[in-house]
Amino acid sequence: MLSHHRFNQERLPYLQTSSTRNHTVERLWPEINNRVNYPLKTALLQLTDQEAIDMEDNLVRYCVSNLTCQLCHIGLASVAESWNAHRIPGKGIPNHFAEPGCKRRISAELLPNALDAADLYRQHLGSALKQHSTFGVDPFTTEQDKLRTESNFAEKYPDIAHLFFRAVNGDFTPYKEALLYLINRTQKNV
Repeated sequence: MLSHHRFNQERLPYLQTSSTRNHTVERLWPEINNRVNYPLKTALLQLTDQEAIDMEDNLVRYCVSNLTCQLCHIGLASVAESWNAHRIPGKGIPNHFAEPGCKRRISAELLPNALDAADLYRQHLGSALKQHSTFGVDPFTTEQDKLRTESNFAEKYPDIAHLFFRAVNGDFTPYKEALLYLINRTQKNV
């Protein structure tokens, strides 16, 4: 579909290699897990083990998903920023590679949306991707109730980045307290 936009059209658009020759992005996943996923998961497991949250409760799952996804976005941005600023032996610093700009831009209109891309993947490779599922359904009956809850939370926790950075440095208390507050406010406003 996009092969005619590539510089070297003779080469396959992908290259299957042994795990000893992982692509750079594959080496990034352990960093993301260690610096984003595992600290937040540790806090959630502690709350579950202490029976402070019930992950079978749909409202709790909604609140966990809502807050944790926002914190993960902050974490991913931080990891990407530091990754792109670090030196890769034998290659240099990723931010320096990007300084001259992209050699060839592809307009967003040429790219399929996520569902179409997944269908193309299944058609061409005969493999299935895990379907996205909802994790906790929005419990609010009105947009006003949802906005009131978000406003209450934002007043008490105006900088959620603080929650993330404390959690990844081993202090899970602010994140756990914020999550419990969000659950409590949501229960009161639905």
